[in-house]
This record gives sequence, structure tokens and C-alpha cells, in this order.
Amino acid sequence: MDHSGHGMHGMPMDLPPFTLGRGLAFSPDTFFLVGCLLALGLYAWGVARLRGRGDSWPVGRTVFFVVGVLSVALVMCTGLNDYGMVMFSVHMVQHMVISMLSPILLLLGAPVTLALRALPVASRRGDKGPRELLLALLHSRYMRIVTHPAFTIPLFIASLYALYFTPLFDFLMSSKPGHIAMMVHFLAVGLVFFWPIMGVDPGPHRPGYVMRMLELFAGMPFHAFFGIALMMATEPMVKVYENPPASLGIDALADQNAAGGIAWAFSEIPSVLVLIALVYQWYRSEQRQAVRKDRAADRDGDKELAAYNAYLASLQARGQ
Repeated sequence: MDHSGHGMHGMPMDLPPFTLGRGLAFSPDTFFLVGCLLALGLYAWGVARLRGRGDSWPVGRTVFFVVGVLSVALVMCTGLNDYGMVMFSVHMVQHMVISMLSPILLLLGAPVTLALRALPVASRRGDKGPRELLLALLHSRYMRIVTHPAFTIPLFIASLYALYFTPLFDFLMSSKPGHIAMMVHFLAVGLVFFWPIMGVDPGPHRPGYVMRMLELFAGMPFHAFFGIALMMATEPMVKVYENPPASLGIDALADQNAAGGIAWAFSEIPSVLVLIALVYQWYRSEQRQAVRKDRAADRDGDKELAAYNAYLASLQARGQ
């Protein structure tokens, strides 16, 4: 059986009506299953390497990363992936999780920082090992462009409008590689959009906290509007989902309206998550600055005290 939920020529096969149990049943997509296992394996290797050196790595980061990888597996290696081929609402859940939730969780795991700390330094100066190549990539002009808000915000918006409201979506959905490419694209767009905003990992752009919040909110109204457009539509807007298999027992328009509701609701969830993370980071950095100022003040105070003691000593010496 072809697990993509498709028979010959990309025609949907008859799936029974959607239930949560059927949606969450294990039905792996080979590409994403291998990718998820590889991501977990590499991360575990990095953590083990640091521990082996006697360095620590925050448990929280590991938890975030693992949950992030599992969130990808949840939408790509279960029945959700099969139903997503024939139900717009289920596909929208996949899209929202992989583009808005998984990237935030993965970024909170600080994988780039872990890689930079775990990868061995090239044995000879001037040699290019994996760590040097990663650093070169981080500092490259390509990365500066790809993670710049002038690029990421339009890309984030175009991923919704240019994809769903043009024939491109139908083209990608008609084949398994096309569907995989689309999902990889959603994940990548989410990562480059949230990376500078989260600011957990080093990257080419480190905007201040206020700028990050503005960047976060710049994309969200478009997201909400996209959801509302689908909710209000009076005819099916995406060809792939126009004629759902009778076995599902669903109405195409009702399903599309549900997809819109999911897109609309989801535009709020990540914003709140990221905002909490940002406010926490901001608070932490203010605390650190306060501690530094106190230390500096203490040092200055010590100097003043020493000077005053010296002055008293000199008076005493004169008086004798």
C-alpha cells in the first residue's frame, strides 16, 4: 500500500472518516522519519560530547529540541499525513504545526550553539573542518540575506498566498516528492522567520527586543487574514480539495472553512509563545546588566574607600 494516501496518478484512495485515533496512528513518511531520527541522533551526539568534556548543556534546551522534532514527526509520520492529502483542514494542521510551532521549539533547543560547541576545531590552522564551515555559513552574505526581515517577512506571507491561491499548490500536491518539498519549505520558512526573532542561536541579525517584537507582529495580521479569507469563502478555493473522497463523508466547503479557522487560530498561538520567550530573555538580560552595574559600583566604591583611607593615613602622618 502506498502510504501517501494516493493510488495511481495521485488520485486519493478511499480513507475511512477522520477520527483522532486514525489521524494519530503511526504511518511514517520515510523522508521525515529518517530526518527526525537523524536530527535527534546528531543532537544527542552533541550533548554527549559536551558532557564527556565535563561541560554542561541545559536540560531545558534538550527538551525543547526533542519536543520540536516530535512535533514534526507528529504531523508527518502519522495518519495526519495521509488525511492531509485529501482533507484541507488536516493539511492546515500539518502546515501550521510545521511552520509555526516546530521551528520555535527547535530554535529554543539552540541547535546552532550546540553544534558550534560540540564540533571539533580543525586540527591545523587554516584548515576547514565542519565547525569552520558552519561558522563561514553563519557569516556568509547568503545567510545575511535569507535571515533579514526584508526577506523573511515577505517569504512568510508569500508561503500562504502565493502557494494556496495559485496552481502551484495543486502541482506540488500531485506527487509525493512535491508534497515533501512543500513541507520542507514550510519548516525552513518558519526557521528563518523565527531565528532572528528568538535570538537564542547566533545568527547574522541580532535586532533589539523591540525590533524583534515588531518583526513578530509584522507577519501575523497577514496570517490571520489568510485564515479569515478561507473561512468566509463561499466556494472551494484549492482544486486538490474540491472533491473529497465520498468515504470521508465531508463537505469540501465546510472542511475549507475549518481549515481557515485553524489557520486563523494558529496565528495567535506562536505569537504568544515567542512573546513569552522574548520577555523572559529581555528580563534576563536586564538582570545581567544590573548585576554588572552593581559589580562596577562595588569596585568604584572600594576605590573610593581605599582613597579615603589613604587620605586619612596621610593626615595622620602629617600630624605626627
